[in-house]
Amino acid sequence: MRLQDFRSAAIGPALRPNVWDIAALILVVGAMVLIVYGGEQTTAPLSDLERAPVSLDPSHLPLYALRTTMRMLLAIVCSTIFTFIYAAVAAKSRRAEMVMIPLLDILQSVPILGFLTFTVVFFMNLFPGQVMGAELASVFAIFTSQAWNMTFSMYQSMRNVPKDLEEATQSFHLSGWQRFWRLDVPFAMPGLIWNAMMSMSGGWFFVVASEAITVGNTTVTLPGVGSYVAMAIQQQNLGAIFYAILAMLFVIIAYDQLLFRPIVAWADKFRFEQTASGEAPTSWMLDLFRRTRALRALTLPFAAVNRMVSNLRISLPKLSPAGSNKGSRPSRLVDALWVAVILGGAAYAAWLTYRYLSASLDLSDVFVAIRDGMITLLRVIVLISIATLIWVPIGVWIGLRPKLAERVQPLAQFLAAFPANLAFPVFVFIIVHYGLSANIWLSPLMILGTQWYILFNVIAGASAFPTDLREAAGSFHLGGWRWWFKVILPGIFPYYITGAITASGGSWNASIVAEVASWGETHLQATGLGAYIATATEAGDFPWVVLGIATMCIMVTLFNRLLWRPLYAFGERRLRLG
Repeated sequence: MRLQDFRSAAIGPALRPNVWDIAALILVVGAMVLIVYGGEQTTAPLSDLERAPVSLDPSHLPLYALRTTMRMLLAIVCSTIFTFIYAAVAAKSRRAEMVMIPLLDILQSVPILGFLTFTVVFFMNLFPGQVMGAELASVFAIFTSQAWNMTFSMYQSMRNVPKDLEEATQSFHLSGWQRFWRLDVPFAMPGLIWNAMMSMSGGWFFVVASEAITVGNTTVTLPGVGSYVAMAIQQQNLGAIFYAILAMLFVIIAYDQLLFRPIVAWADKFRFEQTASGEAPTSWMLDLFRRTRALRALTLPFAAVNRMVSNLRISLPKLSPAGSNKGSRPSRLVDALWVAVILGGAAYAAWLTYRYLSASLDLSDVFVAIRDGMITLLRVIVLISIATLIWVPIGVWIGLRPKLAERVQPLAQFLAAFPANLAFPVFVFIIVHYGLSANIWLSPLMILGTQWYILFNVIAGASAFPTDLREAAGSFHLGGWRWWFKVILPGIFPYYITGAITASGGSWNASIVAEVASWGETHLQATGLGAYIATATEAGDFPWVVLGIATMCIMVTLFNRLLWRPLYAFGERRLRLG
């Protein structure tokens, strides 16, 4: 047989489509059709939104769900790109970390209404008279509810890479670029994927505010599940809310099965352990594509490009832990200059803010904002403490059982995606009917969507906990409280801190939705900084909005610096694997 015939005989069966190729092709083509169809709607003129307002007819929900899902998928893609760049720079450069991590604390504390207040007009002016401007404003708002959590997760993972793996990369003489793609990214992948799922669900929590935008005299209502829910609440239509919940459940199950479940099963190979895990997560979608022939052959060029890019020998800054300057005088001088630049920039920003606020506000307004902020802070502390006591044991129990984690995953995503607005009818009715205090009984709405950050991160930590360490604990007969305090809690501590930081910041954000509840003509308002910002935003009082946002940013940053960051450093210093 000639060599050419031999190659044809060998390659032919590998490229010949099978039944799995047909099934996979149907899914791929269907997804592309939906994306193109949904994308066409964003190029329409803005006047079409007025001619075809949001309708509560359930037959429109499939299109609304498609539009909302596309916004959230675009936001999660942008969040992933942002995470890779921002977390890598912050983890690799000590001086960049001095600015970027406090800035991330501030960005996390800025409420979604704060971003909308100052970005809606900007995006609308980019595409005047077109729906695209409003769509980008909505996507950016959803992005702000997703990106910070994912960035904290990857930053935490990159700062906690086991030392023996770092030494292995040095012995193989890997460049900074190669180390990033062969060590940092794979090690961060399990936690990053769980946080991406949480971020995707967290976007649903703010989808009402991002699609039904009202800032002063500017009102934009985009077709979507969020705007559908907003109209159902306004018209007190319980049937429409029920249909919205069904649509959310269907969409969450769809992207869980078609997107996240395959990624979780694929990323299991990146778990850090020296013995095989007991049960590996599975995905029918991943198995389907692994059984294809032609489609897998089509991905070979992309895999080759990926290998070529990841093998580039590009030098990147080496990881320099915070506080280590090796005692060199030039480093101290540069550090002093760098700190001076940071403080100068912060002082200048504070001066501009003061000039803007002092023209409209007086000292009494500042005291009111601080008082409301302290009340919201008390709610956050109480709610995070309760969520920790509840979800850490449950998260460990789920994370150590991969099969159970697979079943719980879509349920947890649905609960995390459940917007606080959908609970307004129940809470408003109970509070009004029984004459309860809104200051107390609206508080649970703050933690309704953010407590899941703790659960997801604990599940991720328990799932990534090395099997060999569990076996070692069993051989030493560690059980009961000793097992909790000596084995599993130290192992998941960095993951818990990441979840607690994002849950804390998310609770501050959620206060804007939770401290002001409406059902038809009934409006309830609790005293707090969230209600302060929500009221000022609706009225278009921008100086009060800026004061509320600035107060929230300062309080969240101080809270993180005084509590979470020391705990974070403790976990990095004392509880690092390897």
